[in-house]
Amino acid sequence: MASFASDNAAFVHPAVLAAIAAANEGFAPAYGGDPVTAAMREAFRATFEAPDAQIWPVFNGSACNGLALAAMIRPYESVLAHRIAHINNDACGLPEFFTGGKIVALDGAHGKLTPNGFANLVATTLEHAPHTSRPRALSLTQSTELGTVYTPQEVRALCAVAHQHGLYVHMDGARLANAVASLGCRPAEVTSEAGVDILSFGATKNGALAAEAVVIFNPELARDFPYIHKRGGQLPSKARFISAQLLALLQDGLWLDLAAHANRMARSLRDGLEALNGVSVLHPVEANELFVTLPRAVADRLASAGHRFYPWPNSGPDAYRLVTSFQTTDEDIAAFLKDANQEGWHV
Repeated sequence: MASFASDNAAFVHPAVLAAIAAANEGFAPAYGGDPVTAAMREAFRATFEAPDAQIWPVFNGSACNGLALAAMIRPYESVLAHRIAHINNDACGLPEFFTGGKIVALDGAHGKLTPNGFANLVATTLEHAPHTSRPRALSLTQSTELGTVYTPQEVRALCAVAHQHGLYVHMDGARLANAVASLGCRPAEVTSEAGVDILSFGATKNGALAAEAVVIFNPELARDFPYIHKRGGQLPSKARFISAQLLALLQDGLWLDLAAHANRMARSLRDGLEALNGVSVLHPVEANELFVTLPRAVADRLASAGHRFYPWPNSGPDAYRLVTSFQTTDEDIAAFLKDANQEGWHV
């Protein structure tokens, strides 16, 4: 039985558990004043080549995004995001709750935004001021909700146009590790150097227990963030245990090694499925998510065999999402493909 339902379903990586245990010694200052949190912040600055970055550990990705956006906009302003972005579809209104502002949903092929896709909207909206919410932030998801990846050139172009129109740029990096591993670039190339103002750094999908981080590259947005962090209920009293998880992943590039493995597994699964008759891969497989169509009988058979994956009706009646993780094995993929290929269902 293979689990392709979500990378959230994977276990906690042993290195992360070991780091939590190592931090569980003696007394330490509370609320982030401990040496583990200090080391974690320096590790982020080194990883993203941003010596002045401010890093704030939080418990989960939804709050990470909400707090980041709260630092960027006021209640009469708006965030531009792809229509299928997590902040628009999967956060139960949390970004609006944290900011008081509005999310404006945009379209774009394969889950990606383009400069032309929002620049005209910004100009038109500002002409109608003050009757519409003022656009103030652009949110990019990396990798996207459809498993595609923005290149460094694409991020730079989006940031340049956003800044030209007075917008900050937020990056939802729940799967940033998968994007960086796929691109083979330096993390800074798609974040700090490209013009991203605030990054929501995801770790829970990539081996952590419960750890994300708001990484602020733009110093003007860090000024009031300690208050936003606290008021949002995301200031951990025992911060060393959150910070230890993040530090363990950043040390020696473990976060990228785990993501690279998940990406390889996704490509292997794609290759196996493409060899089967009746399968269509709906989007480029550039990270660790696949979106495919499967004959209903095959999908039912796989589910009955205990394999876990989600139907994805927004992409069509026979569309499904499959997500690999650092825990996925070649044996998982072989078992899934074997059960899919029963009764000679192949080319």
